[in-house]
Amino acid sequence: MNIWIALAYLLAAVLFILGLKQLSNPRGARRGNQTAAVGMVIALLATIPLLHFTTAGIVVTILGLAIGAPVGAISARRVHMTAMPQMVAAFNGVGGGAAALVAISELLHAGTHPAFQLAFPSIFSMVVGGISFAGSAIAFAKLQGMITGTPITYAGQQVVNGLLAIAIVSLAVANLTVASQPIFFVTLLALALVLGVAFVIPIGGADMPVVISLLNAFTGLAVAASGFVLNNFALIVAGTLVGASGTLLTTLMSQAMGRSLANVLFGAFGQIQVGAGGAAATAEGKSVRAGSPEDVGTMLAYARKVIIVPGYGLAVAQGQHALKELADELEKRGVEVEYAIHPVAGRMPGHMNVLLAEANVPYEQLKEMDEINGEFPSTDVALVVGANDVVNPAAHTTPGSPIYGMPILNVDQAKNIVFMKRSMRPGFAGIDNELLYDPKTIMLFGDAKDSLTKLIAAVKAA
Repeated sequence: MNIWIALAYLLAAVLFILGLKQLSNPRGARRGNQTAAVGMVIALLATIPLLHFTTAGIVVTILGLAIGAPVGAISARRVHMTAMPQMVAAFNGVGGGAAALVAISELLHAGTHPAFQLAFPSIFSMVVGGISFAGSAIAFAKLQGMITGTPITYAGQQVVNGLLAIAIVSLAVANLTVASQPIFFVTLLALALVLGVAFVIPIGGADMPVVISLLNAFTGLAVAASGFVLNNFALIVAGTLVGASGTLLTTLMSQAMGRSLANVLFGAFGQIQVGAGGAAATAEGKSVRAGSPEDVGTMLAYARKVIIVPGYGLAVAQGQHALKELADELEKRGVEVEYAIHPVAGRMPGHMNVLLAEANVPYEQLKEMDEINGEFPSTDVALVVGANDVVNPAAHTTPGSPIYGMPILNVDQAKNIVFMKRSMRPGFAGIDNELLYDPKTIMLFGDAKDSLTKLIAAVKAA
């Protein structure tokens, strides 16, 4: 390899690592994306001299760049914040699919008895990339509402998945030890795609942030394996970083939900639970206290401290800018305002951080769960905007609940609670929230953006 190409790959790898480091903090996230993007451009440019393109190859590559780059750029700029998780799932799936296609191409060129150092990473990349591609497609469909977000289960599901896994391992061994025939590895890819679908359909919408993170790790591992196949240092580094960070994030998010990863993947979470210690408690015999925007606006205007808890309902309503305006009005009156961020609020890792950053909410006001929970007892008003499961006290009080043991934001400890919801429907966990019936809770029904606009006017008039 040319020394300049090797140095370019080294520079790209350094930029990838630096970009990932910057992404660990909201303040540096934008810069981290830009840093990693520069690294990828350098890696792409450095790879071109190694490809030894034919004329047809050059034409196909130019067409691919001419079509793919605008599609990616336009999609990223135009996507609504509520659809960001779907876009992440789609882009992640494309990466896994690309890795699988590269593996097939290399196996076709290698003949029936490729060297083990080529065959093994190729098969690994094909299987893991195929699972990631198909799984990401199902995650996209669930998030987009194309199929139900609740778990899809059937009798003997785990047995079927186990048999699929055994068949994949058997074919992989046959490819490595007997012969690498197209019928073998194409069938292997088909089984990987089926397993990807079977792997994700029993997982409910509430667990999609964890699933997307795990599939992202899968794609990273597939890309790293492709790097070994192609002898491309940049791919190995980038894929390893994505695989490691995705795995770590998956583990951290599972812990934030108070559940093991196995329970997330195989527990069919998201179904409405019945029986078992009142996990499916209903609103029968209970009442809520509904308030008007004027009532809530006055309460907020004369509070000393307000903690805002954003959730997916805020993203659906695209109300982040109105929420920022409300916070600004409160701060003008001397009210201390902070935002409580739960790790799994929304539909993807960091969803609320991204949403609020779009509205230019100061980073120092965004407080993680462990940092903010101790402040609720001294808070005059906790304003819950579109969140539900992440503030549900059943996680602490109801052993039969599917969210029991999940760390939550201690909103119930605030002096007053304002819940902004469209209706009394439960969250994605499918269970009722006792906090809605707490005597110190006021319900403000309606679209979050519309309600926030009315609250701004009420605060100004107070």
